[in-house]
This record gives sequence, structure tokens and C-alpha cells, in this order.
Amino acid sequence: MSDVVAVNELVKKHQDLKREIAKVIVGQEKVIDEILLSIYAGGHALLIGVPGLAKTLMVNTIAKVLGLEFKRIQFTPDLMPSDILGSEILDQNREFKFIKGPVFANIILADEINRTPPKTQAALLEAMQERSVTVAGQNYNLNLPYFVLATQNPIEQEGTYPLPEAQLDRFMFAIELNYPSYREEVNVVKSTTTETVTNVNALFNAEEIVAIQKLVRKIPVADNVIEYAVKLVGKTRPNSEFSNELVNQYIDWGAGPRASQNLILAAKANAVINGKFSPDIEDIKAVALGILRHRVIKNYKAEAEGLTIDKIISDLL
Repeated sequence: MSDVVAVNELVKKHQDLKREIAKVIVGQEKVIDEILLSIYAGGHALLIGVPGLAKTLMVNTIAKVLGLEFKRIQFTPDLMPSDILGSEILDQNREFKFIKGPVFANIILADEINRTPPKTQAALLEAMQERSVTVAGQNYNLNLPYFVLATQNPIEQEGTYPLPEAQLDRFMFAIELNYPSYREEVNVVKSTTTETVTNVNALFNAEEIVAIQKLVRKIPVADNVIEYAVKLVGKTRPNSEFSNELVNQYIDWGAGPRASQNLILAAKANAVINGKFSPDIEDIKAVALGILRHRVIKNYKAEAEGLTIDKIISDLL
């Protein structure tokens, strides 16, 4: 199948996919788009939102519609790395046998990831980056495609451990979930307070998702688009050749090179689902907020003046 045909087919299937998800999830279109973009581009996503916004239901529904194996890990203060990766046990023949942990699935929901200590958070790092895990000196490959969709709760700081920058950087998107609109909330209440159970159909399988990821990587990008992306990331770094007064004054740390790579990959995926055969600067702008917001760290001055990261990034765009 030619790439042109593959792109046209994906545009159609993407729309079918969103209609299928909409049977269960009311609204949240931008959030669903960004989760799907990160899956098509082979990245991971961090969902930030208050409790009760159907984060778990959303991830579960997307996994079903994509035809992928889904596992949920509830992160708690007493969770150990072996609870995620698996452990070796002695079987009846007195031989060590590896029992796989929940990390061995296609889509992992890391629920409330900031509720567990850094040692356990770090257990996911190798899986996210290398798509493999090492237990007792043995290396095990994970099934592809492989995504971590983590949720974190922005309100309660009590009993939470902030994610280290190295781990945050592993997430392609940081996606903010907001409260539904009045009309959406009315529809949510109507659809969830009866006996009706909505079933969704699987429209893809693991092989097709891997093929989409390869297709996205093959999409060509013009030099001026790459230069725009790299310059945009450079603008977030205080006292660099591209930074402006706002950044120099209010930002402690800017985004690293992984942000530039992710901007291009996400822009490619965004172009493909819109039926384009190469991304332009508008595609970079469409994904920039989700890619950059967790990689730019503001200082106490910005905090004191109530300046948000989203406002600073929007200003750079």
C-alpha cells in the first residue's frame, strides 16, 4: 500500500475512532486528539486533572477501540518497583521463574503517578525509553506498541512526590483536563445514571498501530519547519540567543532537545490525521502547548505574579 493511500485511510479511520470513543466519552475532544497523536507518534502522555473527570475511563475506552491490551497500575506510597516490573519466584522444581508485572501490556495507565516515591517512579523510566525492562540482570522486551498514560492530580500536594524532570521529559504530551461545559455535564449525567451499558468496537490492532507509527516517521518535513521548531524550543531557554525579556525574567529552565524531536514527531502525526503529506508551521503551533508545558519551569517571580506556563508559551507562539 502506498503512503498516499495509507494517509488517506488513516484520516478516515481516525474519524471513525473518534466517533466510537464519543459513544462513551462526552466532549474532551482536544484531550482525546492529543492522546491519539502521542500514540500515533510513539510517545507517552501525562494527563493532569482533578478527580472525577473520567481519566481512567477515557484511557480504558481508547485501549479498547485501538484493540490493545490494557493494564492499570494504581500508584500508592507503598508501591514497590517489583509490583510494576514483576519478580522472580522459586517454582516447585527449585528453579527461578520470572512472573511478569503489569508493565507488560500495550497501554499502561499509571494512575496518580505522583503518589509513589521516586524509586518506584524510576521503575518506569527504562520501560518508557527503551521499551524493555531489566529484572535480576535479565533484560525483557516489552510488546509493541507500548504507551504509558499517566495521570496526576494537581490539587492535593499532601502525600505526593513531584515527578523528576528526567521522568517528565519522557512524556511527549502533558495534557490538561478541564471541567466539562454545562451542556456536556448534563449529557454525562444523563448517560451515566441509567442501566444502559455502551460497548465500543475495536477498530485497530497492535500491528496496525505499529504500521501507523512507521508511516508517521516516514513523513518528510521541510527545513524551515524544523528550524521553526528548534528556534521555538530555544526561545524557552533563559538568556539564550533566541529568548525574549519575558523568558529571561520569569523562566528558570527551558525545554531540552527532546522537546524539539517531539514537536516534529507530533506535528507529523497532526499533519497525517488532517490529510496532509508534510507538516507546516501551523502543525507545530497546534501541538506546541502540550509538548512544552511540562518542560518549562517558571521561577518564584512568575509564581508571585500569577503568570502561567501556558501564558508564557502562548506569548512565544
